[in-house]
Amino acid sequence: MIYLSLSLFYGAGLNIKGWNVTAGKNSNNQTTMEVALASRKSHTVHLTHNDLDAIGADAIHRMKYGDVFTIFTSVGKFPKMLGKIASVPGSGDLLSISDFGYQSGIEPLLSGIKRQGWVIEWRDHHRWQDDEVSRVREIIDTLRVDTSTCACGITAQDLMPDDPYALELAAVVCDYDLWRHEDPRSAVLGLVTSIRENRTLVRDKMVGGVITDAEIENLYAGIKEDMTEKIRMSLRGTKVYVSRYRIAFAPLYGYPSETAAAIRKELNTGIEVIVSPGGRFSIRSVPPISHLIAREFRGGGHPNASGGKFDFNILDKLLFRLFKKNRHYRHLAEVAESIS
Repeated sequence: MIYLSLSLFYGAGLNIKGWNVTAGKNSNNQTTMEVALASRKSHTVHLTHNDLDAIGADAIHRMKYGDVFTIFTSVGKFPKMLGKIASVPGSGDLLSISDFGYQSGIEPLLSGIKRQGWVIEWRDHHRWQDDEVSRVREIIDTLRVDTSTCACGITAQDLMPDDPYALELAAVVCDYDLWRHEDPRSAVLGLVTSIRENRTLVRDKMVGGVITDAEIENLYAGIKEDMTEKIRMSLRGTKVYVSRYRIAFAPLYGYPSETAAAIRKELNTGIEVIVSPGGRFSIRSVPPISHLIAREFRGGGHPNASGGKFDFNILDKLLFRLFKKNRHYRHLAEVAESIS
């Protein structure tokens, strides 16, 4: 089997398993991505997010199809990646999308991909509006939205429903992604794959039938020490707003999900907003409203875990750096208060 993986992370160079290229354009004004897609040997392209849920979904794609061209990317770059795929002939090949929710204006990109001859399947567990589902379903070949499970869970159910290992793998991944925290293996995998360099390693082990082993456990032990210190730093800078909900705002030093969980346990909060210096934030909530809050800040996600972005100006960045707070915190608290 040949496994082709193309990973894109915030403008970094592109690392394709088996060969490396540098991001840029060729004489035909094509980007590296488009060149790689045009020269692909695989008949399956998997476009997915860059977290544990996506990694698990990709493992199942590879267990099913063997030869897969994988694109891991951020939510913000998802439309851009669709645009690049729309510039490359599909010739009847499969574009499988997973772990991305609907984004406004996505329909023309999907139509462009269809015109290029791609078969499009989309599996997602984020919240969609009924009209969004209807519009996208008219364009693509398969759309399945199921908020009761994670993207890896949907992928396992669709692609390998009779495979006990695939279903077990999906259950472990969903345990972490849906914040159930019932299977100790999920915490290990979630933390290890929070480091970009570990994602392909974990994915390939999953394909080979290994969910966790001594190597992964050792990586976990090393990362946990660093995580503990960074969570301690976040806790020191946490501000709590109390109104309808008890909302914690904390600076991000790393490990947003684990930081949010630690803050909830330590400060008995119902909503945790973990903020990066540039204004991007991850939000976790006990009430199922994270996605609704995030939509007001150019983001999205699912009811208990989402992400968005504050529009930080220079003063916002300075206040955040000095005092770990800014004017956007109160605005988000007001948005949460207004959701019925």
